[in-house]
Amino acid sequence: MAYVVTDGCIKCKHLDCVEVCPVDCFYEGENTLVINPEECIDCDVCVPECPVEAILPDTDPVGVKWLEFNRKYSTEMNWPVITINSGPDPEHEKYHPDNFLDGKMHLFSEIAGKGD
Repeated sequence: MAYVVTDGCIKCKHLDCVEVCPVDCFYEGENTLVINPEECIDCDVCVPECPVEAILPDTDPVGVKWLEFNRKYSTEMNWPVITINSGPDPEHEKYHPDNFLDGKMHLFSEIAGKGD
């Protein structure tokens, strides 16, 4: 089992999760994060750090849908590793997942982030 990031992270991008990850398996896009499921050790420490509950196990019915997305952007798209918390997206409150009943994929950017 591994953990995955869902679209709840898009344009919120809180980074508390990255600084507690013992194996540095978070990768940064321009406006979201993903977890490399091959590197994740299922330790669970990142889950309570996410204030928008965007991190789920890949065995969860919703999490299953995000497994390939996380794998793709953490491996094939060359997004950089991120381990340092530099704070959330400045407009994160505006983009809380509760404000988007149909999800936030329409806001997603494939552009890689800066990483550390």
